[in-house]
Amino acid sequence: MDKLSKFLKNTLVFLAIFLAINYLLNTFVNNDDEIALNSGNVLFTTTDTEYSRRQTVTVQIKNGTKDDLVIKNECPNEPFKVERLENNEWVEKTVTPDGLDCEGLGDLTLKTNEEKLIPYKNWNFALFKDMGIYRISYTTTVNDEEKTFTTNQFTVTKEGVFRQLWLGVFYKPIYNTLIFLAKVLPGHNLGLAIIILTLIIRTILLIPSQKSMKSQARMQSLQPKLEKIKEKYKGDQQKIAAETMAAWKEAKVNPMGSCMPLLMQFPFLIAIFYVVQDGLNPDTTNLLYTNYANFTLKNIGTYFLGLDLLRPNLYVLPLIVGALQFIQMKLAMHKANKHKKDDGAKKNEMAIASNMMIYIMPVMIAVFTASLPAGVGIYWGASTIYGIVQQIFVNKQTHGHEETSSVRVITKKS
Repeated sequence: MDKLSKFLKNTLVFLAIFLAINYLLNTFVNNDDEIALNSGNVLFTTTDTEYSRRQTVTVQIKNGTKDDLVIKNECPNEPFKVERLENNEWVEKTVTPDGLDCEGLGDLTLKTNEEKLIPYKNWNFALFKDMGIYRISYTTTVNDEEKTFTTNQFTVTKEGVFRQLWLGVFYKPIYNTLIFLAKVLPGHNLGLAIIILTLIIRTILLIPSQKSMKSQARMQSLQPKLEKIKEKYKGDQQKIAAETMAAWKEAKVNPMGSCMPLLMQFPFLIAIFYVVQDGLNPDTTNLLYTNYANFTLKNIGTYFLGLDLLRPNLYVLPLIVGALQFIQMKLAMHKANKHKKDDGAKKNEMAIASNMMIYIMPVMIAVFTASLPAGVGIYWGASTIYGIVQQIFVNKQTHGHEETSSVRVITKKS
């Protein structure tokens, strides 16, 4: 109980420091906002002064007037007037994306002191593909007087080398695979395309993820021995480090063995996440290969098992995904739980933290799923089911290996 209390105390201290820093930062930011509001009653600016062509330009607007501020819905046209500086003159840029879903969208009303971030997500590349200097303006009525608010000037630059590699090596191939699957599947169903794409990616990454799981299982099996080393040489960190290294070497365990294969998977998993999240955004069609010229995003079916994949599902899907995540984590931690039972009431802080994560992580994933389009939840659920099946096979293999090792040890002693 003392160790649990210490862990909870440290957690509360961390949260208190984090909230205090966050409060101070927000205070300084709000002070800057008040200066802008006093000068024009409406804060209207971009979140940055420089964007690459693949970064989403975002407008920050805050209503400092006494009346409600109504921003008219112009969909499928862009939210505000965009201008680019050409030959020392401001030239208006306009675009009307083909296939943009405007259903259910209405005017945006800002109450007094209410603030909103309005991203150009659906128009970004089409409007800002040309590098240069831009500005955005908004005309409305304030105190019965028509006023035009203009953002700061901002620069659009070419993507950096890493972003170009990210797009060319990871995002673009995965994105095109998703659209290809949706094109050839019956009904052009997006849900089936997401599931098949997830299975393909997970299968490609099967070997590194398998190595990661096996290494993690071996590390869990070795944990009781490492705890005994810490107790035996308590206070002698040099001896603990030496004995720990010897134990790793004897068991042929590399502490980085579970990390490196996992890190190899990250670019692919992050790419498929963003592809699923933004795959039907008309602004990304410039990334499609030329053989999709006659296929439009309007043809893709966005309903799957009664879910609208382009909109969040607040209850059913998050609960399912959270439950699947819980099962996977329980399977992944089965060795740790087994050793914890074998050790009786004796628990260390690492075991307590791991046990808490088994319950906290699924809840976080469920909340995360509820805040994103259901298509992301379908991807996460399919990926987790794949991981559960894989973990079951790894656990069986590891258990069989341990039994064989035990028999060898007994034979040697005899």
